[in-house]
Amino acid sequence: MTSQHYHLRGYAYIAAATFCWGVSATLGRAAFTGRLLPGGESLPPIDALLISQTRTSITFLILFPIMLAWRGVGSLRISGREAGNIIVYGLIGQAATNYFYYLAIERTNVATAIVIQYTAPVWVLLYLAARGKQWPTLRRLAAVGLAVAGSALVINIFGSQLPLDRLGLGAAFLSALTFAFSNVWGHHILQKRDRWTVLLYTTLTASLFWLVINPPWKLLALQLTGLQWLFLFFFSIVSVLLPLSLYYVGLQLLEPTNAIVASCLEPVFAIAIAAIALGESMNSLQAAGIVLVLAAITIVQWPEAKGQGAPIPLDPGD
Repeated sequence: MTSQHYHLRGYAYIAAATFCWGVSATLGRAAFTGRLLPGGESLPPIDALLISQTRTSITFLILFPIMLAWRGVGSLRISGREAGNIIVYGLIGQAATNYFYYLAIERTNVATAIVIQYTAPVWVLLYLAARGKQWPTLRRLAAVGLAVAGSALVINIFGSQLPLDRLGLGAAFLSALTFAFSNVWGHHILQKRDRWTVLLYTTLTASLFWLVINPPWKLLALQLTGLQWLFLFFFSIVSVLLPLSLYYVGLQLLEPTNAIVASCLEPVFAIAIAAIALGESMNSLQAAGIVLVLAAITIVQWPEAKGQGAPIPLDPGD
């Protein structure tokens, strides 16, 4: 299989993952507001901490017995260095990113959280350039700029007044930084370990972290309804297990800058899903934003001129 075929596969996996995240962003907002679900039932509100904790913990509880039966105990062993890298990735790339993102949605709205989080391509490009890992070529700068601008138009940033909740805005900015980190760090880890092992240990790390922050007795004291638990189980699959298993393949096949630019499809899918499922209208600026995001993804696939922008292997330990 040629390098171009690998790249196309990488973009396809990223696109599938962002579709799942587009669905889960809308579901997450429904959980925070207690809006009606299909079938006319009302979902009691679930806060950002609970949804961040349960989505990773339930994913681990689903994945662990499957991998144990599929591969056996021996295949799950990892070295101390790998464990250290995965622990950092689980805490920052999973727990922190998820919590800050959903806190931003809870305190502001989906549009605010998404538009700020999707400044992440800028931070990835700046970091790689500062470390001398990747040159900020005109092609990459153009792709990042188009992706950020397109995301802003897609969520209709100029058509509505965004809530200026300081905690929510701060959380959105931190979600952008941690999401950028997760792409760089995850790319390195996934060059050496398969996606299922990485997903298992990152969700384990995040689950243990959340158990310290929010112990089991506090969860039991909430007395969640059966409908809430059913929602959380489904949400875990749609927002973590399925999209991350797809996104990790994309990170294996693509450079971090390319992967995170492609991830800007999430707001495109979120708007499209709302338009189809909820009958929400799409204005001309949002349509233009979709075109810009698609243009950005097309641009990052163009080959660099010989000798320009060649990636240097990433190592978090450098």
